[in-house]
Amino acid sequence: QVQLVDSGGGLVQAGGSLRLSCAASGTIFLPNAMGWYRQAPGNQRELVATIDSSAKTNYADSVKGRFTISRDYFNNTIYLKMNNLKREDTGVYYCNLDAWGHVYWGQGTQVTVSS
Repeated sequence: QVQLVDSGGGLVQAGGSLRLSCAASGTIFLPNAMGWYRQAPGNQRELVATIDSSAKTNYADSVKGRFTISRDYFNNTIYLKMNNLKREDTGVYYCNLDAWGHVYWGQGTQVTVSS
């Protein structure tokens, strides 16, 4: 039974920074990948960034150079450091785990960027 708990969202002004965290617990099979997805109001959930068991990262073009994903492999925890936030970054951010074909989601954490 896998559980993902994501946290760290909040209200920030444009240009500000925020750090999201996601802790995975349970039986985590290898290989796997963890990442962040977000869903803005009225939009489909989209990939933000992923990091796999070999530390290979992938970023959406819209966040390259501003966001950094990292992973604590011992604790099965990932982080998303978000810098220079923009209004279009607003949305619910969901932690994701893809382990051997099984996909799990966190409950989501709200990120709101204001002007």
